Amino acid sequence: MKKILVIEDNNEIRENIGEILELADFEVSLAENGKRGVEMAMADHPDLILCDIMMPELDGYGVLHILSKKESTQRIPFIFLTAKAEHSDLRKGMLLGADDYLTKPFDDIELLDAIESRLKKYDAINKEYKPDTKGIKNFISDVKSVHNLESFTSTLRPRLYKKRNEIFREGDYPNHFYMISHGKVKTIKTNEDGKELITGIYSANDYFGYEALLKETEHMDSAEAIEDSEIVQIPKIEFFELLYSNREIAQKFIKLLSNNVVEREQRLVDLAYNSVRQRTAGALIEIFEKFNSETPDEPLKVSRDDLSNMVGTATESVIRVLSDLKEEQIIEVQSGKIIIKDMEKLAKIQQWHFAR
Repeated sequence: MKKILVIEDNNEIRENIGEILELADFEVSLAENGKRGVEMAMADHPDLILCDIMMPELDGYGVLHILSKKESTQRIPFIFLTAKAEHSDLRKGMLLGADDYLTKPFDDIELLDAIESRLKKYDAINKEYKPDTKGIKNFISDVKSVHNLESFTSTLRPRLYKKRNEIFREGDYPNHFYMISHGKVKTIKTNEDGKELITGIYSANDYFGYEALLKETEHMDSAEAIEDSEIVQIPKIEFFELLYSNREIAQKFIKLLSNNVVEREQRLVDLAYNSVRQRTAGALIEIFEKFNSETPDEPLKVSRDDLSNMVGTATESVIRVLSDLKEEQIIEVQSGKIIIKDMEKLAKIQQWHFAR
């Protein structure tokens, strides 16, 4: 049962609203002034707050200002109740973070419609979504339904990229946000001599290429299909329409898209400080977790060149490390393909005290 806090200094209006909400199966708390309303909101954390603007001691603007500064209450949907609806009043409330206005007098249908609309939007925004293709599709679908984004028309149909096909190139201006429906993709940075460094590897349900969109800059790396892949493309205009439709939506979406930032930062740290042996072990583990976690007995599908580009060293150096790992019975090589035999030892090699 959803909890609603009503802050209203007029006894008759406060009691009438409470009766309507209780008949609609809401759990209702009533506060007779702004000060008491703030105390109850901080103690009870209601699902929505209805608050009159003109009140003695502490008016509705003051209530919203205080609650918006508290982490525990700043995201509670907030609807103002007002006897007037001048543009300046509406603007002041919206700048403070109000979600909606109800102008007195209002009937029970208007009241319940406003509450249900705000709760529906709040639930959609705060729903937990998995950071994969399905999760983002569900998120987009929910946002479209509660915000009526009529122009958000993407069918999200995947496009086929053959092995070694370029998806975008370093220096290109971004036009899409990408999600992998099926297949594998690598992102690459190239130096002046044409030497490649793999900056990321991605498999089904991963997303990539969004950094340049968010920063509105050129792509800092290139993307290429490692194998035949199906990739969903969301056009730039639809991507930003989704972000700009609501501040909470933007925060939620960016959180979804930021899950691999720590991973990429750690890759840079490893590249700067870890030995070739450590980095090779780390690259093998990353490939296994990305591509082989559900089929651990199958060989890793990675070329020696791609592996060396992930490690950031010459192919010959990686081959020497692989030879050592084979002698130590940590990996096995069959017809040029790598099988990890001892993941625990490989993980220990990645740590400083086992490096050499």
